[in-house]
Order: sequence, then C-alpha cells, then structure tokens
Amino acid sequence: MAGATLKNKHYVLDPKGRPIRIKASKHSKLNRSRAGNMLLFILMAICGLFMILPIVMIVNNALKPPDELFQFPPRLFVRNPTLENFSDLFVLMGDTWVPFSRYIFNTVIITGGGVVGHVLCASLAAYPLAKRKFPGSKLLFSVVVLSMMFSWTVTQIPNYMIISMLGINNTYLALILPAWSFGIGLYLMKQFMEQIPDSIIESARIDGASEFKVFWRIIMPNVKPAWLTLAIFQFQVLWGNTGGMFLRSEELKPMQYAMGQIMAGGAARAGASAAVAFIIAAIPITFFLVCQSSIFETMTTSGLKE
Repeated sequence: MAGATLKNKHYVLDPKGRPIRIKASKHSKLNRSRAGNMLLFILMAICGLFMILPIVMIVNNALKPPDELFQFPPRLFVRNPTLENFSDLFVLMGDTWVPFSRYIFNTVIITGGGVVGHVLCASLAAYPLAKRKFPGSKLLFSVVVLSMMFSWTVTQIPNYMIISMLGINNTYLALILPAWSFGIGLYLMKQFMEQIPDSIIESARIDGASEFKVFWRIIMPNVKPAWLTLAIFQFQVLWGNTGGMFLRSEELKPMQYAMGQIMAGGAARAGASAAVAFIIAAIPITFFLVCQSSIFETMTTSGLKE
C-alpha cells in the first residue's frame, strides 16, 4: 500500500485508493528530558577528559626541565617550559653508530609499504568475495574470520618459520609481507563493499567498463571510509614495530627501535625520553587527524541505496 499524508495526519491508501487513517502509537515518541541530556553530556565530558589526560601529560612532560620531571608528587602541567629535552635528544641521535636519518628511512619504507600493500591486498581480495558468487567463497571468508580469533603471540613461531623458509629474514619484506595478510582488513572491506548496489556495477559493465576499471573507479571511491580507517589501524601497528624478531642488522632497524634504546638510558636520559614519548605519540595522532576529516566527509556522502 502506498503512503500519503493529508492535513498533517498519517494515512495509507487501501486497494481502492481510499485513505485510511493510522493512529500513532503512544510509545512512538522518544521521551528525553533536559536533565537526562545534561547528565549524559556530563558523563561524556568526564570520559573525554580521562581519555585526553595521557596526551596532555605527554606534552607537558616533554616541556618539563629535569627538576620538574623528578618532582614528587608529580605535577600535570609544566611550570617552567623548556626545549632542552629536544636538544638533548638531537645530541643523542647525532651520536648513534648508524645515522638517525637511516632509522627514519627504514620506518618510512616499512610503514608505507605495509599500509599501501595491506589496503590493496585486502580490497582486491574482498571485491570477489563481496560481489562474486563462486564455489568455496563462504568457506574462504569463514577461514579469514577464524584467523582473527587467534592472538599474534599464538602465530608468532609459525610466522617466523614461514619468513625463514621464504628466505626474507633480516630484510624489509620480513615486516612488510605479514602486514599484507591481516584478516581484519579483508573483513572490513568486504562488509563495506556489500553495501554498494549491484545495479551501479552492472550499469558500468554495460557501458563497457572492464572489471579493473569497475573496481578502481566505482568500488574504491565508495568504500573510501573503510580503507582510510584500515590505513589508520595498520599505520599504528607498523609505527610501533621495532623489528626485533626479524631484523638483526642495525642498518635495517626502524626509528621505534632507536627511540626505545634512548628511553632505556635510565634517569640520565629522562628529559630525552620525555621528548621521545612525545614524538612517538605525535606522529600517529597527526596521521589520524589528517585522515579523520576525510573519513567524516565521505561518511556523509557515501550512503548508496537501491
């Protein structure tokens, strides 16, 4: 039956076209008081303050002189801000056996290769699972979901054995290739791709678009929120990787490893350690903020329905 609205009252049309009034349910409206909204706002504000507190403490510790760093009880906010901690960190980085620029280069290669490869592999694998019906597709997806149930520590030894058998141990690929095979990426991309109407894909094929063109020009732009979110998660994982299990050569170590060595210096390097903690936290947060605007923008425009 088709719906209609007459004189601000809700009606439906019967098979003969005559309007029939529908009575509104007493429970159809959501009853929310101002006091409830205010209480909810206060609770969310308190939770937000607790979540932002570690970030505020990291920033203030990076600007504290040594006497304030060792002050007890510790103070949250710095009283005499200084940049000496960063200057001490630069001095320590200049005294390393391997140039610190080498650590930065290794981190860029590992993080960039892992993030880009993971997004592409997950998207290419999810497309046929979401939009093609072939024998064994459900079984393959079930195996991927099952792999997400295991902790990384459980598969640590098998991963090391596979990397060693491939002969890529102590190379960049030892960290990049495993990053391409995380099951969460395929699962997330498949769920988003299933929401794209099949009629759009069929229209593109009728117009002569190839399968790869359909994937690159139609599928990927419409699942932009998914692969941007996936890039954020993967960036966070690879940024915190020290490569300790697979990388033995000092020339291949990432920046996170060098930062960890500086922080292991004890009380003598407390100021430099505070600067290191700030840098380690600042770069992933900056990457998230850059991608966050794109995610929110595409979330409001990517709703497609048949």
